Amino acid sequence: MRTLRVLSAILILSGSALRAQDFHLSLYDAGPLFLNPALTGVVDAQARIHTQYRNQWSAVAFKPFTTALISADIPKGKWGYGVQIINMRAGIGNYNAFQFLLSGSYSVPIDKAKYHNLSFGMQAGITQKSIRDENYSFDEQYNHKGGGSFDKDFSSSENFSRVTQTLPQLNAGLMYYYTKQQCWVNPFIGVSGFNLTHPKETFFDQNNHLPLRWNIHLGTRVNITEVLYLIPKILIMKQSTAFEQTYAVDGGYYLTAGKIYVLAGYIYRAKDAHNANIGLRKDNYILKFGYDFNTSSLKTATKTRGAMEIAFTYLFGKEKLDKIKHCPRL
Repeated sequence: MRTLRVLSAILILSGSALRAQDFHLSLYDAGPLFLNPALTGVVDAQARIHTQYRNQWSAVAFKPFTTALISADIPKGKWGYGVQIINMRAGIGNYNAFQFLLSGSYSVPIDKAKYHNLSFGMQAGITQKSIRDENYSFDEQYNHKGGGSFDKDFSSSENFSRVTQTLPQLNAGLMYYYTKQQCWVNPFIGVSGFNLTHPKETFFDQNNHLPLRWNIHLGTRVNITEVLYLIPKILIMKQSTAFEQTYAVDGGYYLTAGKIYVLAGYIYRAKDAHNANIGLRKDNYILKFGYDFNTSSLKTATKTRGAMEIAFTYLFGKEKLDKIKHCPRL
């Protein structure tokens, strides 16, 4: 079976450091359910709604790659419940992945003071993937006459068994976090696994299964003063032979006059991109905007232009910032 060129391009353009099927986000922990199911309901509020949008490769692609996400979660005692919907689209062939997930978690303190906590989480749902095969062009359709062009009247010699498929999705995660607000540092570490059932994914009835993807994320909130904090953090992702390392630092400064936090951050994705992001946090609202500057082998074509990303979170029932000294620990 000949290689479908555009689908191959999807894997290549998804990042020089990560050559796997799964999409990913630069502002990865802005959407906690996307990062780790164990973060479901781990929030200082009665409920949380989160939306996120990413637009990538508009500098080089006729149709840029887009990711749209919405999630909602609530804490109920030691339990957390949530739902997440993601739609991801790539390329001229409208390769589309729609995902619906239900999420649950259980958190338990491991010391008497309830400062050290463990959270376990699971996600289950479906992923539907589809393509528009008539939009693709193949080597056999190239006509050398008249200077050369692709002719859709020529046979492609490709035999698609289907153009849409539905896959089961099962994810799980574990998280440790330290919650004492008066402490100088609040460390956290989590591990999450995705595609746990190795679902079969193919448009050609081949024996192709999605490999496991593992996330390890860790860091610590450093409370420098009552109005200034930093969060250095690391994310490591592995899927089959693909490997990605991300190093980042977030910061927030509380402006007492406007009763808002000014947010800023820097992310380095090894051998792929630099991301600069800014944001604001006021009362129950959190808004962040980030931009990827491409540093991979595509930088000549992209002129370092990579991706735009925006994230918005609304917290229901959260105390106003002027009533607390620090915002949530994670």
